[in-house]
Amino acid sequence: EINWKYVYEKALNHDYPEIFTGDIKTPVKYASKELKRLFSEVEEEMIGKFIDSEFPEAYREIYRERLKEGKDDTLEGQILSVADKIDLLYESFGEIQKRNPEPLYFEIYDKSLRTIIKFKHLYCVQDFLDNILPDMLQEKFIPRSELREITMAILQQKDNI
Repeated sequence: EINWKYVYEKALNHDYPEIFTGDIKTPVKYASKELKRLFSEVEEEMIGKFIDSEFPEAYREIYRERLKEGKDDTLEGQILSVADKIDLLYESFGEIQKRNPEPLYFEIYDKSLRTIIKFKHLYCVQDFLDNILPDMLQEKFIPRSELREITMAILQQKDNI
């Protein structure tokens, strides 16, 4: 049973650290695992300082829980993880459609789709793979054949991911 209130809370709060860091663009944030890890550490530290300085002690643990990373192993956390990866997939898809020459967007598309497939046990992922993704690939854009090849190769491997 999905706790939708919990999903909404996680979704609303999972990007809260961007208040302090700004929305770091995808190619920068994902340039290396080390850089991504460092961004996460900085965000956690800034949230902790904010909570300690702005909230009465009686409420700090409540806000630490609410503002922590929402992508976890709970069903609700998995739904948030998938939604975030689909958003990233759409972002990279849009950049590819606009003929952005940065090859990183093909890598992000590839990694996002592979991660989404890891959640294939979720109904929402099956619906995305069966209905939405094929519609996306029918759109007219320049590097369509390359993107279609990447997608089909990943989908053929999906049982092994």
